[in-house]
Amino acid sequence: MKIAVPKEIVGGETRVALVPACVSKLKKVGLDVVVEAGAGKAAGVSDDDYTAKGATIESDRAKLCASAEVVAKVNAPGALDGGGHEIDGFKEGAILFANLSALGGLADADLASRLNARKITAFSLDCVPRITRAQSMDILSSMSTISGYKAVLIAADTLPKMMPMMMTAAGTVAAAKVLVIGAGVAGLQAIATAKRLGAVVEAFDTRPVVKEQVQSLGAKFVEVDLGSRDAEDASGYAKALTEEQQEKQKQELGKHIMQSDVVITTALIPGRRAPILITEEMVKGMRPSSVIVDLAAEREGNCELTEPGQTVVKHGVTICGLLNLPGKVAVHASQMFSRNVSTLILDQWKETKFALDPKDEVVAGAMITRDGKVVHGPTKERLAKEGSS
Repeated sequence: MKIAVPKEIVGGETRVALVPACVSKLKKVGLDVVVEAGAGKAAGVSDDDYTAKGATIESDRAKLCASAEVVAKVNAPGALDGGGHEIDGFKEGAILFANLSALGGLADADLASRLNARKITAFSLDCVPRITRAQSMDILSSMSTISGYKAVLIAADTLPKMMPMMMTAAGTVAAAKVLVIGAGVAGLQAIATAKRLGAVVEAFDTRPVVKEQVQSLGAKFVEVDLGSRDAEDASGYAKALTEEQQEKQKQELGKHIMQSDVVITTALIPGRRAPILITEEMVKGMRPSSVIVDLAAEREGNCELTEPGQTVVKHGVTICGLLNLPGKVAVHASQMFSRNVSTLILDQWKETKFALDPKDEVVAGAMITRDGKVVHGPTKERLAKEGSS
């Protein structure tokens, strides 16, 4: 059985779905890996690196995809520059592993229709359930780790101040003040990175349960009493707040935001627009030359003035709404992504074939389409709602 690894077609994407180290693991169980020529170049992987681990290189993209029973990608399949769509070139009945952004609520009727027309069994990697067994398959955690790290480096490079306190012959330089909003995987990594750079760090999260994690990293936890202890859903994500809770949160957070040199926001709620945590009025009250790095830009941003994909200066504050931060750390991002996807593939491979049991928690959580139908409950509901609106 062949696993195809095509070159990513999304502009600016530097990651590759499988790296050579994982190719050898797949080869051991009888899976052949065929990689499009140059697919790993931007991630520091040459074609020779792949062949040294047993992969085959194919320069003809159409031939690569048409002959493979499995396709591994970073991003969802999309339209090709020369016309047509990636899915149209997949072998009928193939299995696809990619980040289809199904968890984010991107109900894409055209994508679902194309997958179903080719009877593709599609796994959306962002939907792998957060259970102990699946931790090593969780791309959201691995990519969020990189985003949190890179966000601090971007802030440090943009801020016209140094992060650590320094005592010099020219006087003492005060440490920069960093506020991290959201203490999930990305937020915790941002806290750890900012502390390593010597900043004074505060962090806020609607989930009181993360207070100890924040403090264990040396940061101060900003407490806002929202009148609810149940701020986390079954998957560990923060629940949406009521309007009254949002208003109280903004008032309390505003004081800390305006005293910070750097604010890093990470708040995302699956299936919804990112909540607005920083209003234009708050930005106006921030120190000149302060920096906001908005990791929720992919869902329109936590800052009211964020422009997704852009870095802008508003009211003297630099607001970074850059997308795909993991792609800016392509080598390690590809290594981590590859481990996630190869672990998922091996988890579902039983001796000589894939055994996709719909009762299996991983399959039930991440499989979106199968046998020409949408089988993922939340996606099915969103598509139905989209179709009726």
